[in-house]
Amino acid sequence: QVQLVESGGGLVQPEGSLRLSCAASASIFSTYAMGWYRQAPGKQREMVATITTTNSTNYADSVRGRFTISRDNTKNTVYLQMSRLKSEDTAVYYCKVHGPYGISWWGQGTQVTVSS
Repeated sequence: QVQLVESGGGLVQPEGSLRLSCAASASIFSTYAMGWYRQAPGKQREMVATITTTNSTNYADSVRGRFTISRDNTKNTVYLQMSRLKSEDTAVYYCKVHGPYGISWWGQGTQVTVSS
């Protein structure tokens, strides 16, 4: 059974920083690409950043240069370091495993609120 446990969300002021973590089952972590997605109220879920098993990364234009995705294979954890946060970054952030044959596994989500 695939388990994803996210943490690190919270309330932060504009221009602040947060680091999100997503711990995954060891059986899947080293096999598949992973990503962070977010969904703001009234909007569709969107890709924020992805990372492959060989550490190739991809970012949404809106976060490139401010966010960094990384993975620690010794801890089965993927991170999203978010800097220079803006109010428009406010959303529920989800961790996703890009499984085989189009299968996806999602975490429960963690709320990030950027507000003064």
